[in-house]
Amino acid sequence: MTAPRRLVVEADGGSRGNPGPAGYGACVIDPLDGGTLAEAAEYIGVATNNVAEYKGLIAGLKAVKELFPDTPVEVRVRMDSKLVVEQMSGRWKIKHPDMKPLAAEAAGILPASSVTYEWIPRAQNKHADRLANEAMDAGRRGEQWDPAASTADMETTRTLVLPEPQPPSGPPGDAAAGAAKVRAAMAAARPATAAPRTDPAAAPQVGWGRAADLGAPATLVLLRHGETALTPEKRFSGSGGSDPELSETGRHQAACAAEAFAARGTVQDIVSSPLRRCRETAQAVADRLGLEVRIEEGLRETDFGVWEGLTFAEVSERHGADLTTWLASPDAAPTGGGESFAEVAERVSAARDRLVARYAGRTALLVTHVTPIKTLVRLALGAPPESLFRMELSPASVSTVAYYADGNPSLRLLNDTSHLR
Repeated sequence: MTAPRRLVVEADGGSRGNPGPAGYGACVIDPLDGGTLAEAAEYIGVATNNVAEYKGLIAGLKAVKELFPDTPVEVRVRMDSKLVVEQMSGRWKIKHPDMKPLAAEAAGILPASSVTYEWIPRAQNKHADRLANEAMDAGRRGEQWDPAASTADMETTRTLVLPEPQPPSGPPGDAAAGAAKVRAAMAAARPATAAPRTDPAAAPQVGWGRAADLGAPATLVLLRHGETALTPEKRFSGSGGSDPELSETGRHQAACAAEAFAARGTVQDIVSSPLRRCRETAQAVADRLGLEVRIEEGLRETDFGVWEGLTFAEVSERHGADLTTWLASPDAAPTGGGESFAEVAERVSAARDRLVARYAGRTALLVTHVTPIKTLVRLALGAPPESLFRMELSPASVSTVAYYADGNPSLRLLNDTSHLR
């Protein structure tokens, strides 16, 4: 019986805007010597990070199938997408309708027993990441990725840990020879020397660092409004309710925030949700800084339908089935025609894109609500919708996201309340 050929697939995908111009990259690696057997990349138009990640996985598995159509394989997929790894491993449910057909396609390319999945840090996925960015760069030029121009396999040597690697078996001219031909063809297609990549948009920015030639980012400082009478009682208070004003505590919080921003001296523009509690908080800061307040409808809070004004316990008692469904799915809406988290994400994303374009190179204070702030943070991190329930945002807290010219965001701050102490 022929022993399976052991291989590694590294895959990645990215979106400059999430959703935005997107591309994927994938490579098939020989774990014996770390050599690249195949590369794949493609610009896929406007899509989300998650869609691009899945597309990269599919391309990598298809490349294995094309390289070794008649040879048993044992494939370890390495990706920095926790979502894809956990879903394809069967540990997380696949809820989003866009993900289900992609996951099914990936699962059908090779026998399930021959593929395992491993999450790796982004720093260990540079090969596929570079391919994805080369594809997005090509798309920006109105082109598709050209394999002959790839520089991704010139990364530093990677470390692959696989149990007891075995040399490939089989007669000459079988899988090993096929792989050698692919490798030789790839080498022949490339220029003899390749200049270092100088495109500043080629590599996503990580953490606080950025390339100097990307320029100053659009920095969105996200301030949750101060308390209202409903806040300490933890009642649903969205855009479909009574539109409460700030309480005395909330006005004090707004004043503290105004002093903190005056001391920092960084805020250049102020934008507010249309709801009263945000407008009052924003005006307190604007009066202190001598700025005007611009209203952005997309920053309003979720419409919670008939749950407006109720506590979580009251909603659970009166509308328990609807609440359970809402907690389990971003596409489920509150009772009585409220907004789903998916709908909120769509309008918040559109508002974000407008604001990032308007305030490129500037620092804008956005005074808004819990769900819009959590949504902006989630999208910046590429986190799944359920992450909304895993963030804490205090009244009058400050979070910050910077958006660079290449479309990549950087979360700078989350739920800072130091100015209230």
